Amino acid sequence: MNPLRKKRLIIILAILVGVGAAVGLALSALQQNINLFYTPTQIANGEAPQDTRIRAGGMVEKGSLQRSSDSLDVKFVVTDFNKSVTISYRGILPDLFREGQGIVALGKINAEGVVVADEVLAKHDEKYMPPEVTKALKDSGQSAPTPAKEG
Repeated sequence: MNPLRKKRLIIILAILVGVGAAVGLALSALQQNINLFYTPTQIANGEAPQDTRIRAGGMVEKGSLQRSSDSLDVKFVVTDFNKSVTISYRGILPDLFREGQGIVALGKINAEGVVVADEVLAKHDEKYMPPEVTKALKDSGQSAPTPAKEG
């Protein structure tokens, strides 16, 4: 093989190795930052991984909201009308958070099966529901409740 072809082959191989390494690193970074959505039924059945950040969502059960009197700790139950899961959150809930409405919580599942959320997202108007929650309700055979008119 002549020296010019050998040099070109080495350059092409070096470029391919560099591109392969870059793609591998990018995929690795994306894999670590992905937050998969799980319904309360999937969480209750043990399909959701523990100690991995996930998104959990459903309808907040009426009468399930428990606020701590001396801290910002809040617990509430989310359901997809098949099964329910408890969500624990420390912080101020969004202004639009209400019982009987759809939410999505980002957090990790602890050993007791409780989702320890570090972020809670509530719908932003009375007709909106997170797409994941709408799909989960449709899959469970339920329809989204009609919003109650206020005042």
